[in-house]
Amino acid sequence: MKAMILAAGRGERLRPLTDNMPKPMVPVLGKPLIVYHIEKLAALGIVDIVINHAWLGHKLVEALGDGSAFGVRIRYSAEESALETGGGIKRALPLLCEGESDEPFWVINGDVFIDALPPITQLAADTLAHLWLVPNPEQHPQGDFALSGNRVQELGETKYTFSGMGIYRPSLFNHTPQGAFALGPLLRKQMAQGRVSGALFHGLWCDVGTIARLQGLELRLQSNT
Repeated sequence: MKAMILAAGRGERLRPLTDNMPKPMVPVLGKPLIVYHIEKLAALGIVDIVINHAWLGHKLVEALGDGSAFGVRIRYSAEESALETGGGIKRALPLLCEGESDEPFWVINGDVFIDALPPITQLAADTLAHLWLVPNPEQHPQGDFALSGNRVQELGETKYTFSGMGIYRPSLFNHTPQGAFALGPLLRKQMAQGRVSGALFHGLWCDVGTIARLQGLELRLQSNT
């Protein structure tokens, strides 16, 4: 399985750190966020990785190179301006799938921290995406999606937050536009047809979107060592 790390965001709320570095290069206890992801993917045996970039993307390329230092192969999908999640994934599809193959691939946001990746999940034949959800963090109490068994739904009594981790089939992006578009509406359309599975992620997860959250994460990690 191949993987994509989403790394094109500007990171406005992490300024001034992100004035001089891409958001996924922000260090957590001295190590860039994105390096944690690369190491965890390699440990799972996922060694073919695509990274998209826009803001200061050349610094990602300079720091990570071809991935050989981490035991993986890294290729890059450059965006002149960020294409949002859906558009960024669609642009990278030629790097993520071979020819007409509909083999699923892993995607993870570059600005989240997790202590471990969940096990690789095989998609059912009628399933276009699998999402991992987490208990709602303080900054997002309303959640995003609900679970009904192993199916993700837009509505439900208990809603959880999308973790930024998912597995997608290339065909999910059939009939989508070129250029920038959001992933959320695309997923909701497939949820209505019962074609999105999901599960709760029970590990440590943090959306490192602000300086305060970054500092809180570092304190938590230090207390666990």
